[in-house]
Amino acid sequence: MRLYFLLIRIAALLGHRKAKLLTAGQRQARALLRSEKAFEPGEWIWFHAASVGEFEQARPIIEKLRNTEKHRNYKILVTFFSPSGYELRKNYDLADKVMYLPFATRRNAKRFLDALQPKMAIFVKYEFWPAYLRQLHKRQIPTYLISGIFRPKQLFFRPWGGWYRRLLRYFTYLFVQNNESAELLRGIGLSNVTVAGDTRFDRVKEIAERSKQIPVVEHFIKPSSNGIFQLPDTPVIVAGSTWVPDEVLLAKYLDEHEDVKLILVPHEIDESHLHMVFQIFQGRYVRFTEATPLNLNHVRVLVIDTVGLLSSIYRYGQVAYVGGGFGVGIHNTLEPAVFGMPVLFGPNYQHFREAKGLAACGAGLPVKDYETFAAAMDNALEQHAELGAKAKEYIAAELGATDCIYNQLFK
Repeated sequence: MRLYFLLIRIAALLGHRKAKLLTAGQRQARALLRSEKAFEPGEWIWFHAASVGEFEQARPIIEKLRNTEKHRNYKILVTFFSPSGYELRKNYDLADKVMYLPFATRRNAKRFLDALQPKMAIFVKYEFWPAYLRQLHKRQIPTYLISGIFRPKQLFFRPWGGWYRRLLRYFTYLFVQNNESAELLRGIGLSNVTVAGDTRFDRVKEIAERSKQIPVVEHFIKPSSNGIFQLPDTPVIVAGSTWVPDEVLLAKYLDEHEDVKLILVPHEIDESHLHMVFQIFQGRYVRFTEATPLNLNHVRVLVIDTVGLLSSIYRYGQVAYVGGGFGVGIHNTLEPAVFGMPVLFGPNYQHFREAKGLAACGAGLPVKDYETFAAAMDNALEQHAELGAKAKEYIAAELGATDCIYNQLFK
């Protein structure tokens, strides 16, 4: 563990952006712990998430706390390990404090818990920091895992995984996403397990209900003379969180299908990536921040070069493509599915339960190359209503994890 932290510091010195952010955040966390009043007096509930995706799984629980009169006086701390999570949610207004989790050494864990003295600790999905778990257990602080998911190849379930299995026994209770996870845990002697599901399903439903109108997008997909938006006659693909391999496929498809429009939301919107997008699409697009009614009328591609709009933009398409599947793994497939859209994604999706669920019900269409992409997109555009209905049914069947967890934690 110390070697890992040392490597991060070295990477920061060499100019790695995320390593520099993490190192700076750790300095702030250590300075906070050295202060006399690191945390205000009160009953603290501590939520820890690795990054923004895991935070979205904690968020429904946090919001239910804030909206329940009996429990709204609890103080809420949210910690992150990842700079991407912290930077995006450092101003989250429902938390009393948001900070980096101090590096998981025994000394830091003691200082952190001495200062905070939490009433409860809630870890999300994959977070198993030995120093913190040991200290929480030693202090008899109730500690929970929510939206957990386990697979047979994880170290917990290997013959030599005894040390890792001990970490799981420090949890007061584990709320997991599926029966397979529960059976794996029970197979190593853990009975304090409930299959609660994944709180992200509740979260995306709430996001969809709060989605906002975006006039620029509405004008792009169907210009209106009277200011009233109508569904377009031209098929519209919304591609979210894309990388270069995804964008290459989309550009080729548009070249071969002149009746289709594309709203492209890249995962990275720095100028270097947007320059790649410019080359891939040969400049035949309008950037959201430069859009006018006039220039939108002459392109079939709208590139979203700002953050925070994707979850609302999905509502404007017939078919979604979610990026990342030609890299380390796909991004959020639930956000488009909740709007009743068939969802295409690349081949690296096997570790994503929701993508597997969408594929199993026919609403998720995995692709591995341009030929499979083109065939799947043709099929999805032709049958978007039928396939989208299956997506909605899948989402509806998975709702309820938030209430299940909340009712057990805060009786």
